[in-house]
Amino acid sequence: MPTFRSATVTEILQERPGLQRVAVRMPDGVSARAYALTALTGECTLGDQLILNTTAVELQLGTGGWHVVHWNLSLEEFISPGPDHIMKLRYSSLQFDAGTDELTHPECDLPLAATPVVVCSVHSQVAAVAAAFAHFAPGKTLAYVMTDGASLPLVISDLIWDLQSRQLIAGTVTAGHAFGGDLEAVSVPSALGLAVHTLGADAVVVCMGPGVVGTGTALGTTAVEVASILDTVSALGGTPILCVRASSGDPRPRHQGLSHHTITIASLTQCSPWVAGTSATASDLSGVRISDASAVIDAAEIMDSAGLTTTTMGRTVSEDLLFFENAVAAGALAAEMLGA
Repeated sequence: MPTFRSATVTEILQERPGLQRVAVRMPDGVSARAYALTALTGECTLGDQLILNTTAVELQLGTGGWHVVHWNLSLEEFISPGPDHIMKLRYSSLQFDAGTDELTHPECDLPLAATPVVVCSVHSQVAAVAAAFAHFAPGKTLAYVMTDGASLPLVISDLIWDLQSRQLIAGTVTAGHAFGGDLEAVSVPSALGLAVHTLGADAVVVCMGPGVVGTGTALGTTAVEVASILDTVSALGGTPILCVRASSGDPRPRHQGLSHHTITIASLTQCSPWVAGTSATASDLSGVRISDASAVIDAAEIMDSAGLTTTTMGRTVSEDLLFFENAVAAGALAAEMLGA
């Protein structure tokens, strides 16, 4: 069950469109940090009285110690009209009219015409895919489709903000209950169509936002969404590429070497997705098509040349080289399929 607590804003730490990070003082005098999704709650100012959802921090989940602003008591009202009538976060106290770009872009229904689509299971993989794609396919564009398998607001992702700032991602589409992309979509299939036919992307990377959930069981993880997305890409005429999750630094046995998530995903797909032949673990998977790429890829060099210092669960490229090698290989394969 949720926990809500009051707090007072003592400092504005960071601001960008759609997001504020603030320092707060709790009723017991303890200092804490919170973020506000300003499209849903309005902006905070110094001295504002807030209601925070403190549940995740108190459960010691992977939030980085940030509470979430639920409401600003200093506002008598907050009105932000939406574009039409398509609600996201439906039937929650924060439901809002996000609109949907399918209404004005019917081309989202068109086939994907062999467009390479890399599907990831961990948010940090997106950075490595984008860096490799930009390196091997200069002049080509990559769009990001964010699913609702983990965090729902795109603006919370510092990674995507950084990738867009560096022009490594040309545009974003948020699907399902995920929100805040350049385009909003009701479903992943239509989001793919919007990415290709409305944003004009040459390739697409699909992944949930930060916060993949896993229980240690094979099926009890949001990562299994990758299987159905790969099948959808294939059914729509795209070229599905599975971004392999593997690790040389994860202390958990189930993720050491080839992750059990990727093994499960491969077993659930019906379409035989492509896997990069440069991936050190590709030969350990069944039910996939392995590319015959033979190029030696230096993941650390590619990430560094892109100016990225991305970590995965706190581990740098040097601390978990296998993780980044596999994600970089997937981005390189997408570039290769475009003839780059």
